[in-house]
Amino acid sequence: MLQSPAFLAESLLTGNLRALAKAITLVESSRREDTVRAQELLNAVLPKTGKARRIGITGVPGVGKSTFIEAFGLMLIEQGLRVAVLAIDPSSERTGGSIMGDKTRMLELSRSTSAFIRPSPAGTTLGGVARRTRETMMLCEAAGFDVVLVETVGVGQSETAVASMVDFFLVLALAGAGDELQGMKRGIMELADAIAINKAEEAHRQAAERAAQQIRNALHFSAPKYDDWQVPVVLCSALERSGLAEIWAMVQRFTAENPERIHHLRRTQAVRWMRETVSDGLRQMIEQHEDLRTLQKELEESVFAENMSPTSAAMRLLDALEHGFLRQ
Repeated sequence: MLQSPAFLAESLLTGNLRALAKAITLVESSRREDTVRAQELLNAVLPKTGKARRIGITGVPGVGKSTFIEAFGLMLIEQGLRVAVLAIDPSSERTGGSIMGDKTRMLELSRSTSAFIRPSPAGTTLGGVARRTRETMMLCEAAGFDVVLVETVGVGQSETAVASMVDFFLVLALAGAGDELQGMKRGIMELADAIAINKAEEAHRQAAERAAQQIRNALHFSAPKYDDWQVPVVLCSALERSGLAEIWAMVQRFTAENPERIHHLRRTQAVRWMRETVSDGLRQMIEQHEDLRTLQKELEESVFAENMSPTSAAMRLLDALEHGFLRQ
């Protein structure tokens, strides 16, 4: 028998992890009836969301992101906090689900009763994956988690997606990889609220210091994200668990120094979320309507054959959506 959204919400608000898992499964479902029930659930718990620190974490391949997240999460738990780890994995668009074994990557953290680790949800688009991750984050907050860590997995546009749903975006970098900016894509530093050079053990300390200074120099040529926040570049070692407390203090300082900034940021993110959901919904409407699917395929073939401009094809599809499907 299906549990009502109200009953599930009541159980979730007690911190019941089984209820949390059921709630997440509900919001990840693509079935129409489940989507309706999921929104009832989210509206029921909405007043209890928003109290967690939302931290996004990204990094270049080989930077030790999983080791860092596990060490950072364990440190927070030692301070009496409950930690949820979520992931946005672009590869789930191709595979239909997460390919990352998150719990096997973070064994020690996954054993803690104060931690909750959820792999990337399935989604036909990055937007779909991001929407489910946002809703999962809200459910984790309703269940009483104090910190939500949202991890980017792989490369692509996932960094922008994560940055658009968190309060603080941390970029992990690595020293000694030739170019000290080692492939940090243009724009990633502009998203960062802080940059941490990981693997800064004693043997690699000098190289880490050089990398940090090079990145600080590069930041001088980037437009500041906030007028009242200078992006710190710090050293840490997840392996030795050094520098982690300083990073947490930095996150707390960022949120405490200007609470209105966080409040405004979250309201702006909510509006952006609504707009993205509308766009995603329009795509789904086209995919679910046979005539519109057929028309879209024909228009795509015309664009591919260079018989029609992309804008003209899009306008024709939108016109069919407005004057045909929507008026039925």
